[in-house]
Amino acid sequence: MPSSDASVAAFIVPYEQDWGRQGIELAAELQEALAPLALRVEHIGSTSIPGMAAKPVFDLQVSVAGLEAAAAAFDGPLAGLGFSRLPYEQDHVPAGCDDAPQLWAKRYWNRRRPGLAEVNLHCRLAGSPNERLALLFRDWFRAHPHAVPAYARFKEVLAAAVGDLGVYTDVKDPVVDLVVAVAEEWAATTGWSPGGSAPGRSAPGRSAPGRSAPGRSAPGRFASGR
Repeated sequence: MPSSDASVAAFIVPYEQDWGRQGIELAAELQEALAPLALRVEHIGSTSIPGMAAKPVFDLQVSVAGLEAAAAAFDGPLAGLGFSRLPYEQDHVPAGCDDAPQLWAKRYWNRRRPGLAEVNLHCRLAGSPNERLALLFRDWFRAHPHAVPAYARFKEVLAAAVGDLGVYTDVKDPVVDLVVAVAEEWAATTGWSPGGSAPGRSAPGRSAPGRSAPGRSAPGRFASGR
């Protein structure tokens, strides 16, 4: 576990109105730097959800056609932007899901540089279940703002109670699984899809040339973007 993230109690802060704008700008910057292999780059995770308390670290997702080729091509441009690749290559598989773990593979970089926005960058296969889940989680909360205060409060209380990121994530993952179970029913009812708009809500924070705008474990385990 990265020592810089060992304690989360002081990291969970109230939502900041500027997070949405910053997420859009970061997505656009990364889309330009990682083209053409980056099919789309989106702002995901708690900082992408209006009103959600979060660590002030931006989670972004880059969708690609092949993980190995993309990772090899992205290392150079990302290093120039202050990112480092870390060996977290597996997302949490939700409880009750029978998928083979390799379907939830990813590549992961982060940026922790003074004077620059802190970013977790998750590279996932376009059409994969973990790419879809990150967008569904975000869009469900955007479409259900009344649920945001309760989840935000849960995160604040949990962070204060445990103080350790590993324990925090272990406890939070099953709660995320519960949210996703409800979100899946919503997706089925509304016809939501990762490439479409979230029903009833606008969806800032996406950069994908030629496409219309749509609607966590973490690195591997503790930075999934939820």
